[in-house]
Order: sequence, then C-alpha cells, then structure tokens
Amino acid sequence: MLAEVEAWLSRRTSSAADWPARALLSAKGGATISVVLPARNEEETVGEIVSAVRRDLVEAVPLVDELVVIDSRSSDDTAARALRAGAKVFAQDEILPELDDPRYDGKGEALWKSLAVTTGDLVVFVDADLREFRTSFVTGLLGPLLADSAVGYVKACYDRPLLGATEPNAGGRVTELVARPLLNLHWPLLAGFVQPLAGEYAGRRAVLERVPFVTGYGVELGLLIDLLDMLGLDALAQVDLGRRIHSHQSTEALGGMAGQIMHTAWARLERQDKIVPLHEPSARLVQFERGPTGHRPLTRDVGVAERPPMATVPQYASRLR
Repeated sequence: MLAEVEAWLSRRTSSAADWPARALLSAKGGATISVVLPARNEEETVGEIVSAVRRDLVEAVPLVDELVVIDSRSSDDTAARALRAGAKVFAQDEILPELDDPRYDGKGEALWKSLAVTTGDLVVFVDADLREFRTSFVTGLLGPLLADSAVGYVKACYDRPLLGATEPNAGGRVTELVARPLLNLHWPLLAGFVQPLAGEYAGRRAVLERVPFVTGYGVELGLLIDLLDMLGLDALAQVDLGRRIHSHQSTEALGGMAGQIMHTAWARLERQDKIVPLHEPSARLVQFERGPTGHRPLTRDVGVAERPPMATVPQYASRLR
C-alpha cells in the first residue's frame, strides 16, 4: 500500500460511534440534510428503515430535513409502505420525464434523479434492502462532512456476512474478485477503501451534482474514481458502520454486476488516458444454465449508460436560479 494511502487511512477513517446524533445536530448549523433510499421491490424492508430514520433523526433529534424514497419501477408494495412510514415517495420515471430513455435504468439512475427532487446541502444515500438497520448508518456518514468542510464525500465500510454464514465478509464477492483488483491495478490511491462498492455513502450536493452517474451497478465505482479525480484523496473519507445485513443475489446476477463494473472502469481508464483502446468492449455477457439437453447459453447486456453531471442539465440548472 502506498504511504499516502496509509496516512489517509489513519486520518480519514472513523467509526459510527464517533458521531452521536446530538453532537452532529450542534455541528449542523444552517446546513440542510436529505436522506435518499433508492428502492426496487423492497416492500419487506423499506418501511422499517424509513420509520427508524423518522423516529430517531427527524422526531427525536431533528437532524434530517428531508427523507425521500425513489421508487425504481417496483412491482410490489414498496411505494405504499414507504409512504405510510413517512417518506416522500417519487416514481423514478416521473422525475425529469422529458429525459426518459430506455437505456437509462437501475440504481444509478434513481440516485441521479434524486438530486432533482431533493434540496439538502448534504445528501445521504442508503440502500433500501438493509436488515437490522440502525440509524447510525446515517449519522456515521454525516459525521465527517459536518466536522470538516474539506471532506466532500464519505463511504461506508462494514462487515458483509452472507445470511446464515459465519464468515464476516462472505457477502463481498464482487468487491474482492473484481472491484478491489481493478482499483489496486489502476487507481492505487483508492486501495484504502474497505468497501469500494458500499451502497451507503454521503456527499455535499455541490460535489455530487458535478460528477456523472453510471445508471447501473457501476455507479459506486464510477463515483469513487471520478471524485478522486475531481477532489483528491484527502477530500474522501470512510466510516466503519459495523455490520451490514441484506439480501444477496445469485452468482449469475453477480456476473452481470461484475460486467457492468468492468465497463465502468474501462470508460474511466479511457477518459483518464490510462489506456490506448484498440477495440470497443463487447456489452454482451454469455452465461450458461443446464437444460434437458445440456448447457444452454444465456446472453445478457452488461453495457452501462451514463448520466451527465446534474449541474449541466438545463432543467436542473433553471431550478437553482
């Protein structure tokens, strides 16, 4: 590990316990805070998360000003349960509808569109599939931002056990097999991030609106690389939130996720002149399943689309004037 990264680790890594809610309220001053949950078919967990944030961080300690769920084309009761629990709920396709395009889908699209319907100076993103959720996930991510104006973006880190497994990090398969090797190879300054694909992170609006958002599963990797390039390592921080329990995807689904992450990395290698591309990478991933007559190929599209920095979108810019 680079000496610069070792120094960053000790300087910019903290624990959720370091940032109690009442102390953050004193540090908040005139800043406003939005908490955003992107959600697709998360009826089992979204209501509990929204209720906990409202109880602890809106009513008991008035730290959060805005609690928003972006319903990303759910086919279940996600939107209704989030609304009953006290969140503002927006359908992804109803936000900036004039910019709708079938190529743009997935988590990154929901996160990008959330910037257009929230107003907080600080924005906290929390996945909606978390089990055993604790509001220290929110306060932990806010702590470094409220304590130091030089910090622009904060990532979560935690143990990620598989449901029913005893290994503390058995759930981070794409991180260990794809994302971490890519970062160590090409962006070694990011090697100190324990969970580079963590779905929980927070940033200053003025920062988040200046970077593009990959619309699929590459959004976390893309943000981390782009913000390092824009802000430098010392403006990034990470907070240990303890343990994260959530539902897990099949190996086949993780293969698709890995493909999107590799496409996201390729685009940034090219953009930053780290490679000389001699071909366009294929957006097709062939996988196999066994059928009655043997193995059957299944092809999925793992190409990623990318939304431009929100600050460059005329509809958003006009709202700010």
